[in-house]
Amino acid sequence: MNRLDVDVAVIGTGTAGMTAYRAAKAQGARVLVIEGGEYGTTCARVGCMPSKLLIAAAESAHAMRHSAPFGVHAGEVRIDGRAVMERVRRERDRFVGFVLESVASFPEEDRLRGHARFTGPHTLLVDGHTEVRAARIVIATGSSPLRLPALADGGPGVVTSDDVFYWDTLPESVAVIGTGVIGLELGQALHRLGVRVKLFARGGSIAQLSDPEVLRCATRVLGGELDIQFQSTALGAVQEGGRVALTVADALGTESTERFQCVLVAAGRRPNVHDLGLEHSGLERGPDGIPLFDARTMQCGTSHVFIAGDANDERPLLHDAADHGKIAGDNAGRYPDVRPGLRRTPIAVAFTEPNIATLGASYRQLCAGGGRKFAVGAVSFENQGRSRVMLQNQGMLRVYAEFGSRRFLGAEMIAPRAEHLAHTLAWACQMRMTVDQMLDMPFYHPVIEEGVRTALRDLSRCLAAGESDVDAADTEPGT
Repeated sequence: MNRLDVDVAVIGTGTAGMTAYRAAKAQGARVLVIEGGEYGTTCARVGCMPSKLLIAAAESAHAMRHSAPFGVHAGEVRIDGRAVMERVRRERDRFVGFVLESVASFPEEDRLRGHARFTGPHTLLVDGHTEVRAARIVIATGSSPLRLPALADGGPGVVTSDDVFYWDTLPESVAVIGTGVIGLELGQALHRLGVRVKLFARGGSIAQLSDPEVLRCATRVLGGELDIQFQSTALGAVQEGGRVALTVADALGTESTERFQCVLVAAGRRPNVHDLGLEHSGLERGPDGIPLFDARTMQCGTSHVFIAGDANDERPLLHDAADHGKIAGDNAGRYPDVRPGLRRTPIAVAFTEPNIATLGASYRQLCAGGGRKFAVGAVSFENQGRSRVMLQNQGMLRVYAEFGSRRFLGAEMIAPRAEHLAHTLAWACQMRMTVDQMLDMPFYHPVIEEGVRTALRDLSRCLAAGESDVDAADTEPGT
């Protein structure tokens, strides 16, 4: 058996792992990265990038079908499913190639292939061929899509989001289990590409929304286009020839069975920490099996182990994984001199149309624990000028601020081009700007951002009047 001694061992070469490797190396440490699967990040291979390629094709088809109100009449729209998926896979492979080139730039002696498991607090066994003794360890093992045991008999027609981007062509029909970000993005894209789609939600949630007013608006807007069945439980699936018979119970317990070519399980992702031998690591773990850690330092307890990216399940998004990796790598490299790293204002976007976005403190967080009330401002985009010009006049924005200081705290929205609105507001939140300072900023005309100004003016009025929002007891939508 081979034996290696290093300062830092990084388990995983996704976004968090690669960033941790570079950060630890920059501290002068001897660093080894260990990868048991394919090189290439979740984002590049099966996440953000291929999903946006599918969404881009869907947006093109949707625009052609809905150009008549502008006086522009297109001919018959024909979707070539094979061509759509060929472009998705080709461009996806291009993005993955950039990641592979990045990993290949690491010195060969810094890379080890194989599945790593703890055999002690400082020792890892890699596929039975190498024992690694590391003074410090970074866990950056990513996550995997959840599979539902109730659908285990559904055969190859039951798939996850990871499988979608290996399709040769588009299916005729798809049931989507879950109305989180992944389910909504893929469900709407497939629908707009001519696939018969039905979405099933266990509760009443939409993406990451917690504000009941925005959630109601999102349910109405998306429900106007998509077939969404809320309060549903998937009971079972059976392969019947080229179809999957999916049995679902509604809120009253009434069971029904429908047949689809595919059942796409988009019920979330699970951190890859359950096959690492953590019982030998000496780390204290929570009920979910994830080591307890400090979100400012990524340090597990007071140990020499750090955890970053989707593996810690704190904010499973690429930009946060990169920040996690930087903090974990820095601290592993200079341990025991552990320091808090830069944690940016939370921001999350679902690339549905309209976009769904949240940033800063969520409505649920602000209502938690029966704390002090906060002021809320709002705007509807139904009559907002630029939105009507583009025939994208759907959705609403709600913004939050603190009484007394008038500091801007966060926002939730479903809105046209919310991916851009969210960035502007997240920057203001991170800079700890007040509502008055934000209203002093320039607003061009006519732009979507004028809707932000309207919401901020409403928020300023509520702050001045001392109007708080509803009681926290009313803030649990979808339960």
